[in-house]
Amino acid sequence: MSDAPDATDEQSPDSDVATVDPLTEWAEALVEELGAVRAIVEFETVRIEVERDKWVETINAAREKLELFSWLSAIDWSKDVEVGEPVDDPDALDERFEVLCRLSSIEDASGAIFVTTLDRENPSIDSLAPTIGGAEWHEREAHEMFGIDFVGNPNLTPLYLPDDFIGHPLLKSYPLISREVKPWPGDVDVEAMPEPEVEASDDEGEEST
Repeated sequence: MSDAPDATDEQSPDSDVATVDPLTEWAEALVEELGAVRAIVEFETVRIEVERDKWVETINAAREKLELFSWLSAIDWSKDVEVGEPVDDPDALDERFEVLCRLSSIEDASGAIFVTTLDRENPSIDSLAPTIGGAEWHEREAHEMFGIDFVGNPNLTPLYLPDDFIGHPLLKSYPLISREVKPWPGDVDVEAMPEPEVEASDDEGEEST
């Protein structure tokens, strides 16, 4: 059963001591219980950072509180961007893959996104599929779109692309042929909506009696 508190906790106007955000307090307690790296709470969302070698162990332990597997996906943090805007500060970017898994409570709205980091040169991690059947489909998608190897997943076959397709379309370095033909549109100018016309009153101009 999840015991996550509400995300907001108003401070008494008569108190001079700042209260601890209950969501942050809950997240930090979860990190300590699971032996995770750290918790980050932003925009009422809990992010739990996990060591790569403890990914499966941590996720399975977390399901004692957050029983529902919601989704799994990945992010490609790359300096090489073929489509869209370039990276603002490439020298400051630590190139990597992130694998993300969302777990939620079945009794309330509490939940957390668990995150681990993979080397871009050898993106490999143990699969959740042997213990969480619903993870198989999500790992297949991440394998197909990013090239991440989920060790132990018995069915890393394509979901969307032809068997002879070469490449991984969600890599930032992957060129989209459609953008080779038609450049990325960038910012689009949008005209302001016209001001509504104000109808004149029937009594306009009449003197009051």
